[in-house]
Amino acid sequence: MARREPLEAGGGGLAFVVRHPLLVAGAFLVGFWVAAALLAPVLPLLDPNLPLEPLRPPLSVASDGETVFWLGTDPKGRDVLARLVWGARRVLLWAGLAVLSAYLVGIAMGLLAGYRGGIWDEVLSFLANLLLSFPVMVLYIVVITRIGPSPLNIVLAVTFASAPGIMRIVRGLVLDLKTRDYVAAAQIRGEREAYILLVELLPNARGPLVVDACLRLGYTTITLATLGFLGLGLPPPDPDWGAMIAETQPMGAFAGHALLLPALAVSSLVLGFNMLADGLRELSR
Repeated sequence: MARREPLEAGGGGLAFVVRHPLLVAGAFLVGFWVAAALLAPVLPLLDPNLPLEPLRPPLSVASDGETVFWLGTDPKGRDVLARLVWGARRVLLWAGLAVLSAYLVGIAMGLLAGYRGGIWDEVLSFLANLLLSFPVMVLYIVVITRIGPSPLNIVLAVTFASAPGIMRIVRGLVLDLKTRDYVAAAQIRGEREAYILLVELLPNARGPLVVDACLRLGYTTITLATLGFLGLGLPPPDPDWGAMIAETQPMGAFAGHALLLPALAVSSLVLGFNMLADGLRELSR
């Protein structure tokens, strides 16, 4: 057995950062936006929907001599900082709910298809392959335009489009795990199928699923921003990063900050999720 060298006192945290920089950087970016979203109600922010003074640059002071627009205002005079922070709250809430819903459906389908096999596997795999044959963004747009834009409908659209991919991942893992000795032991003990699926199989498949969930949160963030840019996202007037980009685009030459900042917010959050997924993959190895 290889001998592990003890870490110097106080050096454990630094050593972890050096060994897993992607994980730490991703956790920092995601943690920053999560903290901003959670603290939005208590932070000293302006009303994100209140029109004040249009097209004010960052670090400018309002005409009252007291209000500071730290990140400027958009063409409608709304504070960009407040809209970014409250927009993070909406993005993380609905992206998280959408991915959670997709995982509940995809995991259920994958467990049944992989463990039972036979007609269950054939039917569920056919449905999954049928849905996966459509371009994802086209499928989102078709579903949203058909049932109308709303937060709940976006969750349904993401579930409808993402669950088949999750199902295939879970199915592949279960096909391998169900041949293990601990599954055979549970079957010999007479355990119920639900126990075997949820206690013996699912926990042992969690590693790849956690990594995939981080990646899928990034994809869903991009989806929400794209739908918001196309006018099919979260309904106004509450801030939405994609809608902020779309509203400012016609006047981008005069309000570059109001166009660039929400784009950077989307990019940083997606980058954080991707780096977190890569870091978790490296850590698992």
